[in-house]
Amino acid sequence: MNGPRRRVLCLSGSLRRRSANTAALQAAQALAPSTLELVLYDGLGDLPPFNPDVEAIAVPPAVLALREAVGRADALLIACPEYAHGVPGVFKNLLDWLVGSLEFPGKPVALFNASGRGSHHAQEALVEILRTMSARVLGGASGAVALPGAGCSREEVLASAERCAELRALLAALEHALAA
Repeated sequence: MNGPRRRVLCLSGSLRRRSANTAALQAAQALAPSTLELVLYDGLGDLPPFNPDVEAIAVPPAVLALREAVGRADALLIACPEYAHGVPGVFKNLLDWLVGSLEFPGKPVALFNASGRGSHHAQEALVEILRTMSARVLGGASGAVALPGAGCSREEVLASAERCAELRALLAALEHALAA
């Protein structure tokens, strides 16, 4: 597909050092078509707990950096694990900081579930949260990448032809959605 190169901010919902979600996003960076520039956000652990009182006084620097990264992105690609049938608190905290931002509403968002267990509760909750926040959830550019829940590396993801095919299909759908 020809056209301008689109910047996609990749958000992992996991802080784990050996996160399957982060590994899948890193693999997606390596597999991305030339029309997509995938940039991995690495400030999840730097965000303070959301507090509207703090936001009213002065937005913390880590939050400003997140909002600026979202503002520079043409789309977001989210890979988020499921904890206790829900969205991990640390990732919900990231989303809470974006609720009051001007950069987020209307932003195209693709997401994938990087679980080999077929978990879907967090994915469904995440879609509901994102729609409530006025994101443009790209259903056709979302799906599953069957990775082990215990974690894996970028290299392990790239070594699997099946996982690469799943990621390439998601990226092609994202590319198509952004070109439309």
